[in-house]
Amino acid sequence: MTDDSLATHPNEIPDQLRQEFIDETVESLQSLDLALDGGRKGRVGHGDIVTAFRRAALTLRGQAANFGMGALSAVAHRLDEYLTGAPKILPPRTWQDLQAFLDLMLELAERQPPDANPADLVRGLPPKLGFDLGDIEIRNVEVMLVMPQGAQTRFVERELQQCGYRVSIVPDTILAFALVTQTKPDLIIVSAVMPALDGIDLAIALASMPSTRNIPMAVITSLDPDDERLRLLPRKIPVLHKGPSFADDLFKALDDLFLI
Repeated sequence: MTDDSLATHPNEIPDQLRQEFIDETVESLQSLDLALDGGRKGRVGHGDIVTAFRRAALTLRGQAANFGMGALSAVAHRLDEYLTGAPKILPPRTWQDLQAFLDLMLELAERQPPDANPADLVRGLPPKLGFDLGDIEIRNVEVMLVMPQGAQTRFVERELQQCGYRVSIVPDTILAFALVTQTKPDLIIVSAVMPALDGIDLAIALASMPSTRNIPMAVITSLDPDDERLRLLPRKIPVLHKGPSFADDLFKALDDLFLI
């Protein structure tokens, strides 16, 4: 076999690999459907369900993006988030919620609808587990929280959830950059200091891009208010200072951004 045959069909191998990924994805999702049915009927443990679904979500998130299937990648990311912090005994709504994730991912993998808009899709997904909203009304406001995992992030998430917002946590600025362009959240709150791409750099970049500059943003930080790095931020981006004034800073920022 010569290289001429490969040169004649330059897209053959990528297309073949993409189709293999789709076939494997469909098979994997169908297996999850069987496991989900077992979970409903008590034949599969709740912990095993969470592990299986999170493993599939993490795998699909990266591979789908590599094959240009941004909508599937975004939904897989939300599935992983949905199960992060899930209780040992899953609440009754879990089975219906996971079925909704499965049905949507199967449709995106099998049919690949050309008009699939990741921003619209994620807004229709179930709110995440791990937080009891009680009587709080869930609002159709998507907040992307770009912060490393930890107690501070959970505190900020809880404050936002108390407002009824749907919160997506992204602990990596590079991943956040890609997800913002796909899902178009209503608000982005980014930590000023982050590994790899700095949070301030991310905020400045998003504020200058035509496709994202109209998305409200805020920067959360423990830096001194006079720190020269904060002076680089556009004036329209409020700064939320960690500490006793955080709740007041957050409320003022949300009010100024017309989100409350």
